[in-house]
Amino acid sequence: MRGRWPSGPEYIDQQPGSVETKERLKAIFDTMYGQRRLLEACAQLDIGETRFHQLRERAIQGALVAIEPRPAGRPSRTGLSDAEQIRVLEERVQELELALHEAQVREEIALVLPHLRRPADPEERDPTVAPGKKTRRRRVKMRKSR
Repeated sequence: MRGRWPSGPEYIDQQPGSVETKERLKAIFDTMYGQRRLLEACAQLDIGETRFHQLRERAIQGALVAIEPRPAGRPSRTGLSDAEQIRVLEERVQELELALHEAQVREEIALVLPHLRRPADPEERDPTVAPGKKTRRRRVKMRKSR
């Protein structure tokens, strides 16, 4: 037979975790594969049979969840179902269509009514002043109250 020799309980020692947790996992594996009796494992870990069964159940469930097959590729970022994503995208399309319509109306108004723009030069605002001629403002002197 070719390849590496199978790793045994020493593989558990190479993994991160506390010493107590590693001993518990080794005891669970030993009882599952008939290398140790349940009462021996309970005595070594100083726990009762009921607690040992609970630990074994949690360990097996955790292992099954960890190795559950998943779909290929990255998981979706939104976490929404397909129907919810479609609904969200349709709402976004409606918002963008409304914004586009508003921009088109503003553009039409600007093209049709160019004379309604506000002049930037103050002289253009006063229709009584001839173009190119500056007005002279009177200064009002304030009298001091005595």
